[in-house]
Amino acid sequence: MASPTKIWITPENTGVFSTANLSLASARKVSEVLQHDMENHHLYLNEIQFHDHIVHFMLTIWALGASPETIQLQYEREDKRQRPAYPRDESTIASFSDKSEFMKYMFQEEHYSNYLAFFQREIAAKGVPAVMKEYLFSGDKLAESVLSRMFAGLVHPIIHLGFGIEFQQPAIVAQAFAQASVHQDYLGDQFFNPASVTAAASPNSAKSIMQIMKEMRTDDLVRNGSAHGDTDAFGDGILTRARERVIHYCSKWSVPEDKIPEKLAEMINTAIYWTATAQNPEKELKLDFFFIHAVNLSIFFKAFMDLPYIETAAKSRLIEMKGRMDLLIWASRKMPEPNDDDILNYPIHLGWPEVFSKSYLHPSDDGHLAKFVRTVAFAEQLSRPLETKLRSDSLPVSGDMWLKIGNMAVDTAGVIYWDIWVRGAGFSEAWTKFGPRR
Repeated sequence: MASPTKIWITPENTGVFSTANLSLASARKVSEVLQHDMENHHLYLNEIQFHDHIVHFMLTIWALGASPETIQLQYEREDKRQRPAYPRDESTIASFSDKSEFMKYMFQEEHYSNYLAFFQREIAAKGVPAVMKEYLFSGDKLAESVLSRMFAGLVHPIIHLGFGIEFQQPAIVAQAFAQASVHQDYLGDQFFNPASVTAAASPNSAKSIMQIMKEMRTDDLVRNGSAHGDTDAFGDGILTRARERVIHYCSKWSVPEDKIPEKLAEMINTAIYWTATAQNPEKELKLDFFFIHAVNLSIFFKAFMDLPYIETAAKSRLIEMKGRMDLLIWASRKMPEPNDDDILNYPIHLGWPEVFSKSYLHPSDDGHLAKFVRTVAFAEQLSRPLETKLRSDSLPVSGDMWLKIGNMAVDTAGVIYWDIWVRGAGFSEAWTKFGPRR
């Protein structure tokens, strides 16, 4: 049975989207490798804060039907790259029960193991619902900081939280809270909080994400607010050069509490659209590495919205934060113009089962590709019933575009790690290493 210290997947842990007939053997294997990962590896795999993606990778390919042999093979490839976990310090862990002491150690990666132990014990004592409410949604200083940090590190902590919630794994929820605790918190004061204040001053915005993007593209200050090579695309880039304008636009995305299902579908559908259409018309097709994170996070918002213990107002706020973060990520890569024809004209030669297997058998990707196609397949199911109810600018992906995007994703992912994605689709410099359109 799954616990705060034990990862235990069963064929019943299908999440919000999976293939049929998940095997017990694969469930045992993914449980085994994730337990080994938790007990032996650090949060970051190198000194420049590249994340350990093993949880994301293994649970995604499990849900897509990977065999035990494939899970083992892909785990061994990733295991070799990881840094060892730091030792725990019991006196430091004990001090975290004082929230002021807890906050003193935040944004210090050497304390990841201590935060993990703390949250494992908190969940063991109180349960996941109580920990979620206290450390994310209570509104106190610590909860507000943790919530903001969940979106740091290119949204990795909240992706990790999503896997823990979706697959009902308290240990992975503990990992996610520990991850957030050792990430930097600048998005709160510099972005999320002022966007909320601006939105409150102009309530009842009915702008779709696509409408907001159209407005942003015409603003030269925003367009010139990012530069290829920015060390931190947010803190050193767009939020330094065009912060007030970006906040002005991002605050226009709002989620009324009675429109959560529609706004959830719009957020997911739109993220897939602007990611798939962010191409260079003179270059071979590639998906943007930063944009796919907005897509890969999206699937978990269905799991978050289904939680009975989270208040409706908190759910609404969470989707607002996600949509605003999407706009920030997009603006930080110079807002490439979308080209629908790149999707509409793409040939379908693989069905979903073949798309899934091609994604999880990739020889050098660390799970980003599999996460992307799983989210696209899920979004198709979520969007279909709403296609006749919502405006096309709220659901720009429809019909057979879903499978076209799935085919595009696996076809265009290069074999060598650094050729899988383009990094900064709006910058001409990011495309120079890729070949021309054929």
